[in-house]
Amino acid sequence: MTNVFDKSLRADPFGVYRKLRENGRLHASGFGIHLVPHYADCAAVLNDPDWGHGYTAGINPFRPGVDPADLPGSFLLLDPPEHGRLRALVAKAFTQRSIAALRPGITALVDRLVDDALEAGEVDLVEALAFPVPLTTICELLGVPVADRALFGDWTRDISRGLDPDAVLTDTEKSARGVAVEQFAAYFTDLIEHRRARPADDLLSRLVAAEERGDRLTVKEIIDIGVLLLIAGHETTMNLISSGVLALHRHPDQVEPMLTDPAVAVEELLRFDTPVPFPTRVALRDVELAGQELPRGTGVILLLGSANRDPAAFPDPDRLDVRRFAGEAARRQLAFSHGPHFCLGAPMARLESALTFERLYTRAEVTVLTDTPEYRPSVSMRGLATLPVSLRRKP
Repeated sequence: MTNVFDKSLRADPFGVYRKLRENGRLHASGFGIHLVPHYADCAAVLNDPDWGHGYTAGINPFRPGVDPADLPGSFLLLDPPEHGRLRALVAKAFTQRSIAALRPGITALVDRLVDDALEAGEVDLVEALAFPVPLTTICELLGVPVADRALFGDWTRDISRGLDPDAVLTDTEKSARGVAVEQFAAYFTDLIEHRRARPADDLLSRLVAAEERGDRLTVKEIIDIGVLLLIAGHETTMNLISSGVLALHRHPDQVEPMLTDPAVAVEELLRFDTPVPFPTRVALRDVELAGQELPRGTGVILLLGSANRDPAAFPDPDRLDVRRFAGEAARRQLAFSHGPHFCLGAPMARLESALTFERLYTRAEVTVLTDTPEYRPSVSMRGLATLPVSLRRKP
């Protein structure tokens, strides 16, 4: 069986996904772990509370014996009831109002970055636009002072790279992850205490004040949520923006339809090139999946990049159609997960991406300057390392 994680497939894994779908619903990969390539099976796992992460119970086969508290973004790795408790508290702070309030700032930020890129003429779109838009937005949302925001760029690179299995990381990368998590925790501990004494109109202040039935978030939990937002809210949106520009370059007939409703187009761009292609789950009890009985502790790797190209779910799935999700009957793409772990930050990612595509393509003609862009080395995240482009101001 072809190794779907092979770096040679970064640029185009879709042929391998197709073969996996054609050759079965579950593919054993050793160590009690199976690959799941079909939409229906991935959606079933994501929606089923019998599937979780298994760290607390000590049955996770991906990182045996590891305490989830020692991993970046550990809020994501908890199972009920602890996950539900934290999610309820975070959801009270992560409101539609707080996200909607970001629209003017995101628009102004994108326009400023597009101005700079137009002035330069040729830029790396990742560094010039895809990287700073979500990073600045998250810092703004959390209430991080402007003078400190450069620190977050360094931390997110090191922590995001460290999300991959330790077996594929160098000692230097593992060390950098640990240092970044420690520095982030120290910084946030100070900022939390500052917000506790002087609340502001930002997400961090709302997290400090969040309460449900007399319950509160601890400092450790708030720090962990901050790490999660830094990773999930920045890295994935950055990859969505850069991969979306590449997809639109390769399908120029889709640019004008995209501008009629950028929010709808974002759903298709997420489906077409899923930023988080390999989330994992663990059977918390004996379960049945794809017609097979699987014992408690079985691990599955959900091939969301494959599920989102499954012809049983999406007609003509290898065709980019930015109007695909315009109809109410359209099946939901899985990039933001489903069920208990559906991404709380999805509204923010959608808003950032839609505004970026709208402002960029309304104001500029965009030409990608390479046929073979370089991809980032990450296994857990799929995204471009660089994307050289030329921009010309539209009349």
